[in-house]
Amino acid sequence: MTEAQLAEACGVDAKTVSRWIADPGRTPHARHRWAACRALGEEEVALWPTTARSTLRTGPDREVVQVFPYRSAAPSSLWRSLITKAERELTFAGYTNYFLWLEQANLAGALRRKAQGGCRVRFLIGDPGSPVTRAREFEEGVPLTLATRIAVTISELERLRDVSNVEGRFETGHVNLSVFRFDDEMLVTPILARRVGHDSPMFHLRRTQSDGMFDRFADHVEELWSRGRSIWEVAAHGQA
Repeated sequence: MTEAQLAEACGVDAKTVSRWIADPGRTPHARHRWAACRALGEEEVALWPTTARSTLRTGPDREVVQVFPYRSAAPSSLWRSLITKAERELTFAGYTNYFLWLEQANLAGALRRKAQGGCRVRFLIGDPGSPVTRAREFEEGVPLTLATRIAVTISELERLRDVSNVEGRFETGHVNLSVFRFDDEMLVTPILARRVGHDSPMFHLRRTQSDGMFDRFADHVEELWSRGRSIWEVAAHGQA
């Protein structure tokens, strides 16, 4: 990518990008750093390590790796990297998980390989016929309804139904909170009022202690998972 192309992506002058490169100690404004990370497909710590060192944490918040003002501000390469590195567990507890199939090329193939390699793959999605889903649809007020987006995920999971390590369940307790787990790393998105997922903030967490933020969110997902209904069983009963 040329300096001019990066400048356009970040909304700055090309000379500004030149100064970033010439002076590694220069720290751009936060919104420009996020734009650069998204354009280059890199994490902030890789491009501006001094920024990470200046915000080194030693307390309970040390599990927070990075914060994004919008889920869409995180580079798609971050998601792919986390999926690729996971060996034991991949849990996608987004209410629809619709965006994953759009933004990650051949996600079904990647998940199939992971599952066949012994990684447990779980999808916790909202019940499309639930009153909770309808209420959230009214709240969002967008043409592409939650039920429609959930249907896309169900259709994609049908392609993986023959893989024993891939599971899917319906639950509605996470309608306002999406949690995505990749072994000991996690992406968490609290869904704001009248906002869809990509327009809500997101936190990148990495487990460093017992009963910390990571474990609290993981326990939340496990509780909802225990309450959930298998999407395959629901489909079978519906056909019956």
